[in-house]
Amino acid sequence: MMYKMILAAALSLTGSVMAQAQDAGAGFFITSANPGQGADLGGLEGADAYCTTLAEAAGITGKTWAAYLSSSAENARDRIGSGPWMNVNGVVIAQDVDQLHSEDNNLTKDTALTETGQVINGRGDTPNRHDVMTGSDLQGMLEGNACENWTTSGEGSVMVGHHDRTGGGDHPTAWNSAHPSAGCGMEALQQTGGDGLFYCFATN
Repeated sequence: MMYKMILAAALSLTGSVMAQAQDAGAGFFITSANPGQGADLGGLEGADAYCTTLAEAAGITGKTWAAYLSSSAENARDRIGSGPWMNVNGVVIAQDVDQLHSEDNNLTKDTALTETGQVINGRGDTPNRHDVMTGSDLQGMLEGNACENWTTSGEGSVMVGHHDRTGGGDHPTAWNSAHPSAGCGMEALQQTGGDGLFYCFATN
């Protein structure tokens, strides 16, 4: 009985240390789900708040989170801090903003994990969820009107990237700017192989 109690305490302590290590390093994830209204995220403020909610629920604390989304007021590349960024498993995605927007980044299907460390379905999986909303061009600057600055789930379109770096569009291997969506609502986003997901980065 005493052995079991000691083992339980040790496992609890180990888990606590691992959680603290993850909290200190994790600075990037893809949202595991859409908040519920497609590209209507409540603007950039609502998107940032959702990133924070998911991170804290996953035990990633002590970070300030920003959604990688461009609007008419701010470009995605200017809102995510300076890096470096690691996923929840401690794998470096990019050292800085310039590397993130170059061919030298380490963003792939296997590294672009959710806040809980899950791999997201890509092309060839069922359902395909590889379209990630960004509203951005290849350099992380606004492309289009981003579904009225992330405030509508009706008519319009938003630029999406492919987290698995494959598929169709003008830039099929681009993680942030592969092609426009079919619309701003969930059904339209799913139509082209997405699920209303977006990238979250820690700014500190």
